[in-house]
Amino acid sequence: MNPPLRLTRLALLVLLAGLFPAAAEEGLRPADPSFRFTREVTPGASGPNRLAVDVPLLSGAGSRSGAALLSDLRLVAPDGSEVPYLLVTPPPREPEWVRASILPVPATKTASGFEADLGALHPIDRLRVSGLPAPFLKRLRLEGSGDRARWTVLAEEGTLFDLPDEGLSRTEIGFPAGEHRWLRLAWNDARSGRVPLPDRVDARLAGSGGRPEPLVEEIPFERRASEPGRSRFRLKLPAAGLPIAAIEVRVAAGNVLREARVLESRLSGGRLVPFELGRGTLRRAERDDASAAEMTIRVSRPAEAEMELVVEDAGNPSLEPAAVAAILEDLPWIYFESADGAALSARFGASGRTRPRYDLEAVRPALLKGSAPPPAIAAWGDRLPAADGPAPAVPGAGIPPGAALDLGGFRVVRELPAGPAGLTALLLDAAVLASSPNLADVRILGADGRQVPYLLETLGEPLVVKLEAPRRAEDPRPRSGPGEPGRVSFHRIDLPYDRLPAARLELETSARVFTRRVVVLRERLGGRPETAGTFAEVASAAWENADPEREAPALLLDLPQGEGKTIYVSVDDGDNAPLPLVRATLLLPAHRLRFVREDGSALRLVYGQAGLAPPRYDLELLAPRLLGAAAVEAALPPPAAGTAAPVEENGPKLFWAVLVGAVVALLVLVARLLRRGPGQPETGKGPEGG
Repeated sequence: MNPPLRLTRLALLVLLAGLFPAAAEEGLRPADPSFRFTREVTPGASGPNRLAVDVPLLSGAGSRSGAALLSDLRLVAPDGSEVPYLLVTPPPREPEWVRASILPVPATKTASGFEADLGALHPIDRLRVSGLPAPFLKRLRLEGSGDRARWTVLAEEGTLFDLPDEGLSRTEIGFPAGEHRWLRLAWNDARSGRVPLPDRVDARLAGSGGRPEPLVEEIPFERRASEPGRSRFRLKLPAAGLPIAAIEVRVAAGNVLREARVLESRLSGGRLVPFELGRGTLRRAERDDASAAEMTIRVSRPAEAEMELVVEDAGNPSLEPAAVAAILEDLPWIYFESADGAALSARFGASGRTRPRYDLEAVRPALLKGSAPPPAIAAWGDRLPAADGPAPAVPGAGIPPGAALDLGGFRVVRELPAGPAGLTALLLDAAVLASSPNLADVRILGADGRQVPYLLETLGEPLVVKLEAPRRAEDPRPRSGPGEPGRVSFHRIDLPYDRLPAARLELETSARVFTRRVVVLRERLGGRPETAGTFAEVASAAWENADPEREAPALLLDLPQGEGKTIYVSVDDGDNAPLPLVRATLLLPAHRLRFVREDGSALRLVYGQAGLAPPRYDLELLAPRLLGAAAVEAALPPPAAGTAAPVEENGPKLFWAVLVGAVVALLVLVARLLRRGPGQPETGKGPEGG
C-alpha cells in the first residue's frame, strides 16, 4: 500500500473515532434517548460520596433484581461526561459491640433509668440491654452525649419488651449513627411498674457489620370483598419485581393475634392463579399505655406490582389496618467521587443495559474493609421523565389479533364499551358464570370480528352477589320432611340465574342468642320421572351464637353446582320462635380477563357454546410482562334482558316445537288437497260459496 493511501485511511479512522468515541464500549451519550427517567443528585461535599438506593430509583430502573440490579443507572456531570460509580454491598460480618458501665440515675415519680458509659467516644448506632426480668413492656426515651453536658435525643418514643407468653421480644433499639460516649435511657413509669437496672448494656459500632436498617416503603391498599371471618386487601406496589422481603401491617390500637397470608397471581396451566408468597402470624400486645408488636410477614420476591393480603379474623371484628408497608431486602449503596461538589444528574429506566465497569473498581476493597475515608452523604432530587426519553411502552402492544370467529354457535353476545388503550382487567359477572361454568367458551372480539387474546385469571376473593332477603314459605316437599310440624321454618331464596357454579351461601340473622340446624333444599331437576317434585339436601350446618352483646356471625354453606333458580332454607327452631333471616348473599368464584386494548375501541364478549375447547393464545409468552404492568380495571355492563340466561334446553325445545308445528301444518294442507280432488275449486262460506 502506498504511503498517501495509508495516510488517507488513517485520517479516516481518526475522524470516525472522534465521531463515535463510545463505539467500542457501551456508555452514555448526551443525546441517548433510551433512558426514561432523570434525577438530580446533590453531593454532600467534594470527594467521596455515598448515595442511598431508594424506591423511586428501583421502581423506575430497567433492572430491579439479581446481578443486573440497576444495570441501567448512569451518573452524568454538568458538562455531559459520565461519572463513574460503584454499587457497594458490604459482606456480612459479625457486628462489634462495646460494653458500657451502668450508672444509675435518680428516679422521679414518672421516670427511672440509667446512664451507660462507653469509656471513650465511639461511632455507634444501636443499644442493647440484657438481663431484665420478663415479662416487661416499657416505653423509653434515649439520649446520647460526648461530654455528658450536651445531650442529643436519639429516640423520642421507643419501646423495649420481653413477653414470653405472647411470643414477643425486643431488647435492642436503633438510632442514627453518631459519635457518643454516654447514653442515657429513661423508662416511662407513668402507667407501669419500674424495672431494675439491666445486667448488661452494649452499644454497636456503626458500620461494623450486622444487618443495616432496612428500607421501608408505605404502600397503598384497599379492602376487597371477602368471606365472613376473613379480611382481604389489595396492595398496590410502586413497580413489579421490587426486592421486597416482608410486608408490615400497622394498626392504631388493640391486641392482635391472627394468621395472615400474602399472595399474587402466577401463570399455571395456561391461566393465572393465586400463588402464596408467604404466611405468618400477626401479633400485637397492648398494656399500660405501651404496645409490643411483630406485625410482619416474610415473603418471597413478588413478580407483580399487585399483591393480596389475607387475614384470618376468625371470630374477631375485621382487621382495620392503619397502614401497610413493604420492607425491602438488604440493598447496596452507591459510591461516587465528586470533583467540585456540583450537582449531577442520574439517568435510568432503559432496558437491555449491561452494568458499566469503571477504573473506580480499584477503590472497592478499601470500601469493603472500611479502611477508606468515610464518604459524604449525597441527596436525591425528585424523579422526572427524561426530556429526550421514550414514551412508556404499552404492555403487550403489537401482539397480532387472534383468528376470526363465527358467532353462529354462541348464545350470548355482550357489548364492552370503549375504554382506555392498554392493559385491561375485566371482571366477569354471574351471568357469564351461569352460561359458561368452566369459561372455556369465553371469547373477546374486536370490531373486525377477530379474537382479542387474553389471560384468564382466577382471583382469591369471591364474586359477591347480593340476593333478595329470604321469604318465609311453606314446606315445598309433597311429603313431610324431618322434624315435627311447626318446629321447622322454611325460607325461599331466589337466585339470579339457573345453573350457577359451586358457590357459598352466606346467611345473616338479627337474633343474638340461638342454636339451630340449618339445611338447604333444592328441587331435583332433569332426573327420572319418579324424582320430579322431590327435594334433596344439598348443604347443612349448625349455627349458634351465645353472646347477647355481639351480633351473630354469618353462616356459610357450601352449595354444589345445580339447576334451578330457587332454593329453600329450613331451620330447626325446636320450641323457639322462628329464627329471622335478614340477608342472603351468594359468594361465587371470581375471574377476570387480562387483555390489551390496542386503540380503546368497543369490543364484544361472547360465550355460551357447549363443547368448545379453551383458547390458546401466544399472549402467554408475554405473561411476565403483563403481570408486571398496572391494568385498568373494568366491569361488564348489566346484561340486556334475555341475553345472558343459559338456554341449552330452551333452544332445542323451541326448535322441535317449530319443526313439529310445521310438519302438522303441512299434513293438514296435504289432507285438504286430497279431499278436494284434482281440478276441484276450493269452497268456502262466502257469498259465492253458498
